[in-house]
Amino acid sequence: MSMIKSPISRRILLQTAALGAGVLAMPTILRAAPTKIFLGHGAAPGNPRSVAADKFAEIVKEKSGGAIEITVAGAAQLGDDAAMLTSLRTGVLGMSVNSQGAASAVVPEVAALGLPFLFPSAAAAIKACSGEITATLSARYEEAGIVLLGFWDNGIRNITNSKRPINVPADLSGLKLRTPPDPMTVDIFQSLGAATVQIPFAEVYVALQQGVVDGQENPLTNIHSAKLFEVNKYISLSAHKWESNPVLVSKMIWAQLDQKGQDVIREASMEAGAMQVQMNADKNDALLAEFKANPAVAVNECDRAAFQKATASVYDKWLAKDFGAFVQSVIKTAGA
Repeated sequence: MSMIKSPISRRILLQTAALGAGVLAMPTILRAAPTKIFLGHGAAPGNPRSVAADKFAEIVKEKSGGAIEITVAGAAQLGDDAAMLTSLRTGVLGMSVNSQGAASAVVPEVAALGLPFLFPSAAAAIKACSGEITATLSARYEEAGIVLLGFWDNGIRNITNSKRPINVPADLSGLKLRTPPDPMTVDIFQSLGAATVQIPFAEVYVALQQGVVDGQENPLTNIHSAKLFEVNKYISLSAHKWESNPVLVSKMIWAQLDQKGQDVIREASMEAGAMQVQMNADKNDALLAEFKANPAVAVNECDRAAFQKATASVYDKWLAKDFGAFVQSVIKTAGA
């Protein structure tokens, strides 16, 4: 007696076999899935930090053979720098190319890298900050649940305002300046006689436009990419300090990577960072020429000797802190 093969039974059998094959294959698919990490930063599109962050993501994907994918969210899409630091410590965010000012709220010592007139150039600063300085700060960030990969360049900073050229410190009298939440920058401008207000960078343009503050300080690349020159006519080349962009990783996320993955991310950060330093240097020269040629902008050189003399007390204040030995090592390394 022959059996009658039902089309329905055959269809169910095929579906069941396919489902079973899928279940058996599932562990292999999961193991092959890339590790995805979000990276946040506050720079505007076109800014060297933004360009370098995108390049970093490309390098990581290439060096890892697609095993690690970095998704970049710039222009403070994931919150300001302070908010991103909180997200790093709780493991909500994987990485951030952050700012020195915000990062100093977690490890106060990092603000010492911004002592006035400490470094002649960004390249010199990056070189000085590698080695023992980075090792010391890395240990401090690890205590806070963050891995410090190193530093990118946030530029040599200059002053802009809507009122007048700043030639000597006395010209700052009566002006209200926005600064990042960085105690070093606040100390510098208070020593120069200016009133300071802390406002998130994403809100600076509107604050200047509405007259909440008269001016601010930033490298030329940030002044350009955030279009601050549209609401601050006067750009005064004070070169009063250098600031870093600490490259930070959540310790929780870092622990999930194997040694090869960690090495890939470290190497990519160094490679993209070196590119960013050069981009900043090249763009700074180009922007200076562009600003000088713009009839709507007034560029002037400050009396830097007068500024150095007026800010000398900042060194004394920071050497007297409980981490004064570290401050001294930074000064010695910089050759100041």
